[in-house]
Amino acid sequence: MTIGFIGAGNMGGAIIGGIINAGIADKNDIIVSDKSTAALENINKQYGVSTDKDNKNTARRSDMLFLCVKPQFLTSVTDEIKDSVKDGAVIISIVAGQSLCALGAALGEDKKIIRVMPNTPALVGEGMAALVSNDNVSSDEEKKAMEIFSSFGRCEKVTENLMDAVTAVSGSSPAYVFMMIEAMADAAVIGGMARDKAYTFAAQAVLGSAKMVLDTGKHPAQLKDMVCSPAGTTIDAVAALEKNGFRNAVIEAMRACMEKSHRLGNK
Repeated sequence: MTIGFIGAGNMGGAIIGGIINAGIADKNDIIVSDKSTAALENINKQYGVSTDKDNKNTARRSDMLFLCVKPQFLTSVTDEIKDSVKDGAVIISIVAGQSLCALGAALGEDKKIIRVMPNTPALVGEGMAALVSNDNVSSDEEKKAMEIFSSFGRCEKVTENLMDAVTAVSGSSPAYVFMMIEAMADAAVIGGMARDKAYTFAAQAVLGSAKMVLDTGKHPAQLKDMVCSPAGTTIDAVAALEKNGFRNAVIEAMRACMEKSHRLGNK
């Protein structure tokens, strides 16, 4: 099976790394195309895969074709490759906000299309991806796609109406977490800690807390209460967060993200 990628950015690279590291495919069975020579040189150096500047050629050769381009470039790419996609190929789009209906209209209603929303922690093997397929995709083909995205994190099948929520809760949320880590580290620096140490302490605390949610299965509020001792330091910090609208700020940020995702899909 030949696996093709149109787009040689960070997410495409993370998927390629997951495929190779998990033994799903050999590097010699992967081809990547991109208009940027520098991007192709980088992906070849990092993973040893074949590269090509011709998107049509990649589409013609691929049994599974990943579309890893930015939303503003998708139309030009689909116009370019729609008549070159190999018969029976599975097309996997990670383009934000682009529905199965829109992708089918652009590429052909007979095409096998899977829509996936991954996130950047895939770069360190801790990604979270959501997947939905059109009716042309078989259960075995869908399982293969889920196997690929599970190779560098977790992958869940969802209904398409949840994709805007997925974009907010996992696709874009690493940015919110990075901002929180930065703010936590800034405060630790105010308290006298060296900045490099502050980032390590803050990041490890976030990593460990997330693992507790996943591994224990306990409600986040229950885990929070475990840290909040009576008359202790943590409950005062929690009270300050509540006073300053911490939860509402997160909710409003995610709502803005969902609305933007929805608008992208309705252009």
